Amino acid sequence: MSDQDAARAALREKQGAGARYDADAAPHDDLLLARRGTAFFARKLNELGDDDLWGASARDGWTRRHLIAHVAYHARALAHVVEGVRTGAPVPMYPSAAARDGDIARGATLPARALRHLFDHAVKHLDVEWRDLPDAGWGASVTLMGGGAVPVSDLPRLRAVEVWQGALYLENGARIVDLPRMLRPHK
Repeated sequence: MSDQDAARAALREKQGAGARYDADAAPHDDLLLARRGTAFFARKLNELGDDDLWGASARDGWTRRHLIAHVAYHARALAHVVEGVRTGAPVPMYPSAAARDGDIARGATLPARALRHLFDHAVKHLDVEWRDLPDAGWGASVTLMGGGAVPVSDLPRLRAVEVWQGALYLENGARIVDLPRMLRPHK
């Protein structure tokens, strides 16, 4: 047993049976990358005042509000996909591109506090679904919006890209060098 495995086992014993943990088969490095990216996005979001949310994002045609709604609904969509794998009742990531776009457009009109809560709730829901997914679920395949099938184990990396890039697109001080090297655009 490695030192890291021993430390993890000691922490689990100390926290008790009620604590939630990622399954052994989970892609731990990618989950960490996604969780750190989520924290970074949340920090950049929280640096913005409510009036600043109306500002332009780096994504063409989107305000920061649109971007925040997109990042929140992306987490919600992934949570539903993972929940479908966990429960054995698969669901599509989005009902359609039009439904996704409508959600983002409506989400962008929410009061600032509600938009922030949407983000917070969606990311917590996704994290709970990841933690509740058993080992076998991480090897299952799911269909993404474009119709391509990917293993569930790829979803944390997809989420990591979404939140780290989203932080850049907020246009409030995040820089390419703030991104982990493996997620930086290649020249």
